[in-house]
Amino acid sequence: MTEIRRDLTPPLTLGKADHTKLYALGEAALDRNPDLAETLLTELDRAKVVDDAKLPGGVVRIGSRVTYQTNAGQEQSVTLVYPVDADIEQGRISVLTPIGVALIGLKAGQSITWHDRADKRHKLTVLKVETSVEA
Repeated sequence: MTEIRRDLTPPLTLGKADHTKLYALGEAALDRNPDLAETLLTELDRAKVVDDAKLPGGVVRIGSRVTYQTNAGQEQSVTLVYPVDADIEQGRISVLTPIGVALIGLKAGQSITWHDRADKRHKLTVLKVETSVEA
């Protein structure tokens, strides 16, 4: 595994409904988890926001099943959910985690760097995105 020397910030796309809910979630989390909340709000500020009906297929949103590869070459599949629905044993990760924040708004083929709670830089590459019926 090689050291990641710079941050990757690929373009993000979000639907208006997800953007509005996630922004409220980020603001509400500022007291409890300020660093992660700030990271989420920064990502939301740089995202291209489109009408929900115009959100392209294959964009990671709440409810998406995402397969990604880490910089160590490990593949992982998770479903991105709101914090209340998170269950790591079921593979449902909260959007209010470092990986959750990194995944939101990406599409297959994009790579992004993210910082873990110890501030170590990691990279992930989205391999596949499946949107659930309820999303």
